[in-house]
Amino acid sequence: MPSGLGSPRSRVARVADLGERSAFVASQRVGTDRRRARRRARLRRLLPLVLLTAAAWFAVAVFGHWLLTTPRFKVATVDVRGAARVPTARVLAAAAVDPGTSLFSLDPRAIAGRVAAIPEIRRADVVRELPDRVVITVEERRPFTLVHAGHLHWLDEEGRLLGASPEAVVPQVPVVSGLSDEEVASMRSVPSPKARAAIALIRALLRTGSALAAEISEIDMSRQDGPLLYTVDGVEVRLPAEEWEEQLVRLEGVLTQVADPDVRAVDLRFRDQVILQRRRS
Repeated sequence: MPSGLGSPRSRVARVADLGERSAFVASQRVGTDRRRARRRARLRRLLPLVLLTAAAWFAVAVFGHWLLTTPRFKVATVDVRGAARVPTARVLAAAAVDPGTSLFSLDPRAIAGRVAAIPEIRRADVVRELPDRVVITVEERRPFTLVHAGHLHWLDEEGRLLGASPEAVVPQVPVVSGLSDEEVASMRSVPSPKARAAIALIRALLRTGSALAAEISEIDMSRQDGPLLYTVDGVEVRLPAEEWEEQLVRLEGVLTQVADPDVRAVDLRFRDQVILQRRRS
């Protein structure tokens, strides 16, 4: 019977070579080679695209440099359109567009912002016209009424100060008074609450559709309890701080009925009654 033991003379069995590559290991190397080959193929396909993109960016850079440096597109003329009350030289100074500047290096929005910062300018648009022209179109603020503060100053419909009136004028709506020098100075950039309230009252007067607005010559906004109106005949009219539409309807009826020249003041601050004050003899 064969035994599991071997003698020194017996034939030695061959031991398996553990260092041989198995089929799994061999397939791993083949897979790695294939992946490397695919990556190289992708790189070969992408290389022309990368070179083309780089060439395009280089062409754009060269063309952009040419646009910014060629004399053909340098600013030769700056036109200002729409300015009537504001001098053209003032608009040009605010725009700060130097002749000889490349048309494509300008920022139209920034230029329009500088021009619109002029108190008398409501809006500004800037257009570059090839090959060498810049057109600045402005919309001026329209004078709406006058504010009296040492001198007469024009206000627009938003309550922005437009500047002093250089000559005597007859306004079509009441003059606003009762504002401090500080308030008037600040209205060049931001309308004061009193100016806004006075303009709202003037609009309410105009909405009545009657001759009442022509009968009021001044609106004094210095009081805390409501505006004080002066008629062209010198009658003082006190209004509440709000609900002007209703009170103006009452005022029109009162002024129609009251023809007594001795009446000095009309007080409409109370809802259910009208108080008349007579002049002292």
